[in-house]
Amino acid sequence: MAKYYDVHPDNPQPRTIAQVAQAIREDALIAYPTDSCYALGCRLGSKDGIDRIRAIRKLDDRHHFTLVCQDFAQLGQFVRVDNDVFRAIKATTPGSYTFILPATREVPRMLQHPKKKTVGVRIPDHVVTQALLTELGEPLLSSTLLLPGEEEPMTQGWEIKDQLDHVVDGVVDSGDCGTEPTTVIDFSEGEAVIVRHGAGDTTRFE
Repeated sequence: MAKYYDVHPDNPQPRTIAQVAQAIREDALIAYPTDSCYALGCRLGSKDGIDRIRAIRKLDDRHHFTLVCQDFAQLGQFVRVDNDVFRAIKATTPGSYTFILPATREVPRMLQHPKKKTVGVRIPDHVVTQALLTELGEPLLSSTLLLPGEEEPMTQGWEIKDQLDHVVDGVVDSGDCGTEPTTVIDFSEGEAVIVRHGAGDTTRFE
């Protein structure tokens, strides 16, 4: 049964955030809010977490997982970014964007695209997510909480707990965070390719 964490959207309770972070360190899979929509998240090196996310969402091995990072310094440990790409990403973060970039050796092979050796990264503009990332001290391995056959992600914490109670370990609820996923920009070849139009404005990348 999933543990339910009721978190204030503007002033996240430090004790609750610490409990969520500790659960993640102990290999918990959680559903949590972001600045675009709810996501599934687990510890960076959690094979069990990855397998469970794949099973819940019915994903194949070509799916790009996302490393949700606290800031640009953390993001830079996990992907290679040249100067032009750096400026483009810096101008739009934090925000509702996911960037696909070549992975560094810090990224476990099981997270990388099997052929391209790339991974998704993002820096969310969300108080609760940022509090959790600060407490955790490392990125969250994440994937949008979009269930098979559904056109929109789930938006209510209580609804997520009700439906996924036996397949996730915790649900962080800080209110509705919308249904539109991130805009995905692929920079793996150096030029911006818009993979998915979402919550982030794509004008800069067109």
